[in-house]
Amino acid sequence: MFAVIRRYVTDKATAEDLLHDGFITLFTKIGDWRGEGVFDAWCRRIFVNTALTHLRKANPLGVVDEDVGDLPPRRTGGAPPDALAQIGAADLRKAIEELPEGYRMVLNLYAVEGYSHAEIGQMLGINEATSRSQYLRAKQRLAEKLRHSYEEGEF
Repeated sequence: MFAVIRRYVTDKATAEDLLHDGFITLFTKIGDWRGEGVFDAWCRRIFVNTALTHLRKANPLGVVDEDVGDLPPRRTGGAPPDALAQIGAADLRKAIEELPEGYRMVLNLYAVEGYSHAEIGQMLGINEATSRSQYLRAKQRLAEKLRHSYEEGEF
């Protein structure tokens, strides 16, 4: 569950505190689990919600379009198709951690956790269209970061 929280909170000490808080919530609400579905998914949702609650308190305005204007223009060409195979999990994790908070939250909720944009909108208190645009911008930013790292020979 620590890895789940770290996808949303990049500061290790804060993530450790949230892990503790998540387990307290889990043990407090264990009687609420009805045995429907997978227990792991129920637990994961508690920890995701713990991280999101922390982030909402830290940024009560919700997801902010950070650095929207500084996305580099899309380029053709770039890394060869087999370049993706050279990217290690640590490289990908680092690139995701460097994304602006709003992009990182939506990318994780949609691509990793599997929530719909409507669900993400409800969870973050944003419009569904905002969730979609945050996700698309996150993918663009991530692709550019990875392309740049590849061109610089970092992996």
